[in-house]
Amino acid sequence: MITLRLAAALLLAALAACTAPQPLRTALPVIRSPSPNFDARRPGFVILHHTGSADAAHALATLTDSRQAVSAHYLVARNGTIHYLVDEMARAWHAGDSSWGGHRDMNSASIGVEIDNDGEEPYAEAQLRALLALLADLKQRWKVPAANFLGHGDVAPGRKVDPGAAFPWKRLAESGFGVWCDPPYPPVPAGLDTATMLAALGYDAANLEAAVAAFKRRFVPGGNEREITADDRARLWCLLGRRQGAPAE
Repeated sequence: MITLRLAAALLLAALAACTAPQPLRTALPVIRSPSPNFDARRPGFVILHHTGSADAAHALATLTDSRQAVSAHYLVARNGTIHYLVDEMARAWHAGDSSWGGHRDMNSASIGVEIDNDGEEPYAEAQLRALLALLADLKQRWKVPAANFLGHGDVAPGRKVDPGAAFPWKRLAESGFGVWCDPPYPPVPAGLDTATMLAALGYDAANLEAAVAAFKRRFVPGGNEREITADDRARLWCLLGRRQGAPAE
């Protein structure tokens, strides 16, 4: 039972938090005139990676080594253990030179999740269950739209391929993390070219070959990454429709 003294202490703490001055970032002489009209900036994307490591201990050592200059907000080990590495409100160094839908600095707009996997092996079931739970938590708290759950290869085509062709994107999409289409697909409107559709989905299509390869790796795994077929184009058109209808839950 909360005593009167404890209730008063909690109230004072809350008032102090509301009136505490914001950190001063500039060295210039300024007059503090704080406004109460603000809230915390929030990440709008989640980017998934694979570590490329043989075990979580090796990945963890890399991600916490100041000499490596690489990090992520979370690391999900093969056994399902989740490591919290960087404050979600801080800018982790996981995406590098990246873009999606016109956003040119994905590190500043996203939460990075490293998944312990060498890039070739199947993803462990305990790991996937833990990942789905983590993504559900992030989606609920940050209101991340389903279409904004991406892979590193999506935002850095030609430079990165993770989380790789073995990653179960369809399963994630069925759980609300990402978009997916199965046949039959709607016909593509006449005259609509592949580069335009890829850019509309979010890919940087300046290097069309790299964008096609990234699209194929995620949505048509196992296929020829250099070729986009009529069926692939129809899938891409279907995905555009799903992306437009993906709610921010």
